[in-house]
Amino acid sequence: MLKVILSVLLLALITTAIGYQQIQSTINSPLQVANSTQFEVKHGTGFNQLCRQWQANKWVEDCWRYQVIAKLDPTLTDLKAGLYELNNDSVIENIKKINQGQQVNFIFTIIEGQSLRDVLTVIKSASNLQNDLKVDKLSEQLLGNNSNLEGWLFPDTYHYHNNDTASSVLKRAVQKMQLTLNSAWEQRATDLPYKTAYEALIMASIIEKETGLASERPLIASAFVNRLNTNMRLQTDPTVIYGLGEGFDGDIKRKDLRDYTPYNTYRINGLPPTPIAMPSKAAILAAVNPPQTQYVYFVSKGDGSHQFSTTLKQHNAAVNTYILNKKN
Repeated sequence: MLKVILSVLLLALITTAIGYQQIQSTINSPLQVANSTQFEVKHGTGFNQLCRQWQANKWVEDCWRYQVIAKLDPTLTDLKAGLYELNNDSVIENIKKINQGQQVNFIFTIIEGQSLRDVLTVIKSASNLQNDLKVDKLSEQLLGNNSNLEGWLFPDTYHYHNNDTASSVLKRAVQKMQLTLNSAWEQRATDLPYKTAYEALIMASIIEKETGLASERPLIASAFVNRLNTNMRLQTDPTVIYGLGEGFDGDIKRKDLRDYTPYNTYRINGLPPTPIAMPSKAAILAAVNPPQTQYVYFVSKGDGSHQFSTTLKQHNAAVNTYILNKKN
């Protein structure tokens, strides 16, 4: 009788050892895919269905072993829909990636100084993104009102997943701009020539378009603020170009400076009616806290930087040095 009991125990130990080895082998078994293979898990996909799909692709030999593992660890059956990048790590590690929702990340970047038209053109061709934007109701869709959307998209890189919507990405850009602008406005300097945060946003967009050298944003802001505080017109080419829209051929002409548009700051007093681009945080901060200077003029040196002047005589001399002499 003792021999029978010992035989049964020995057989049980051998069976357990074999089973353990089988489990370990299953756990460590690699997924037979080329490295970095994208695979979409659709909504409602179950564990067995996933395994059969992988088996059909010849990524796993069979499914019953993984079904046993899933019985021992039910968390493996919690699959999150999305697009995943599979590799030749173990099958179990790849399944855990799906359990944890580690989807493939895509990026969309809004560049400082881009116009709304530019942003919309680029986002329409963004990969793996659903274009749900309603062109005729864009402001209502993203801002929740009928205000002009220009200037309200914060320049940054935004991450998204497969089949996310374009509106969800741009709403995040709007929210970030609103938070950035509100925070800056609360810390604004006194005696600014604008009464609302929106006017500061308009100014920031002009600063952004006028700046070739990032470090000069504060000086550009100071010159513009000084102009407005002394009832001078802004007389800045980027606003004129924006007002021309698609009619701008790349070369601003004297006629363009004379013709009236709401954005021609050679013809209008004060700020244009809306921003002309998407300003950076640095441009916003410059607009609400410009340094105190006497500058009211500046001219491009041709290398991205500017020569700043306090008098018209100094400005004319700078124009002669950096513009007229170069043309000659």
